[in-house]
Amino acid sequence: MNQVRMAMIGARGRGGIAKYWHKPGGRSIVVGAADIYPDKLQAFQQEVNPDAFVTTDYRELLERDDIDAIAVTSPDFCHEEHAVAALRAGKHVFCEKPLAITVEGCDNILRAWQESGKHLMVGFNMRYMNMYRTMKEIVDSGVIGEIKAVWVRHFVGWGGYFYFHDWHANANNSTGLLLQKGSHDIDIIHWITGRYATKVSAFGGLDFYGGTKSNDLTCPACDERATCTEASPRHLIECAFREEVNVEDNNMVIMELEGGIKASYLQCHFTPDYQRNYTFIGTEGRLENNELENKVYVWTRRSNSARELSDRVYHVKESEGSHSGADPNICNDFIAMILDGKAPVATPLAGRMSVAVGCAATHSIRTGGGVVQVSPIPDFASLSKV
Repeated sequence: MNQVRMAMIGARGRGGIAKYWHKPGGRSIVVGAADIYPDKLQAFQQEVNPDAFVTTDYRELLERDDIDAIAVTSPDFCHEEHAVAALRAGKHVFCEKPLAITVEGCDNILRAWQESGKHLMVGFNMRYMNMYRTMKEIVDSGVIGEIKAVWVRHFVGWGGYFYFHDWHANANNSTGLLLQKGSHDIDIIHWITGRYATKVSAFGGLDFYGGTKSNDLTCPACDERATCTEASPRHLIECAFREEVNVEDNNMVIMELEGGIKASYLQCHFTPDYQRNYTFIGTEGRLENNELENKVYVWTRRSNSARELSDRVYHVKESEGSHSGADPNICNDFIAMILDGKAPVATPLAGRMSVAVGCAATHSIRTGGGVVQVSPIPDFASLSKV
């Protein structure tokens, strides 16, 4: 094989990354898509490949011999069904994060993966962002010594629009936003430290969104749309203050990682700005990023070595492509994994463990904030770590 023939389950939304795989004269081509909305399939053909096979039943994709790999970019609550079915059909699978919305769902995917003999990649595109790759390189260089503490603040500007105007806002569809949105951040904590969380304690609440509005109320039909601070400006139109909203919009988590590393993660969905702020504190220094400045700062302390002689400022370079250039890179790596045997930057187990932490933290919040043990690594024969 010298070209991977791909199909998307989920034609729009995150399925927009199809454009990075559709290279008819290159190493991958997108030849199909499935979605339950015919208009999304029509738009997919117009924007990606007019000759692509499209269907409202994803199983028709899996039956085709001219499809080698499936990208699962459907809503989170569909990931388990779609990924397991694709692997059992003998397809390589790219699964957007989170891997599933339950630990059991993740483990079902991992079993199907191991039984299939095919490749599986999780869509942790933050591992491909220049900012976080820079931070990983700095930590691995040893300049801040052995990591002992991690502090992460996630200001989710536009949180209401992206997470409370559609299916994300109901726990049946997402479990919670510590899992859905936080899976990226939990994974970066795991990746940069090289350790998984083992136990958590968390507090959170639905402090801004939700309420008593009808579940079928939409922004265009609302009498308050002219004055509502959360009136939808785009295509997500369900009322953010409807009754069914039951996921936390304000979360605080404390974690203990393997090796005794202490970490905290704060996530708020009604802040006016959007940025992630990471701090790693080691035995020889402190590392902190600033997304607004596109810089990483390192402060050193006494180490009886040349490392203590200077503090450092890293000016992170920009890359082309969505998600700060991460999306084209992760799409290229998926093809390289299939054609060249390249090891994935994020292992399938990493996908499972970020979900395990998110589920444990959500359970802690909803049961009074007590300490909850993270579901341990499953006893599968060939799972690699972080």
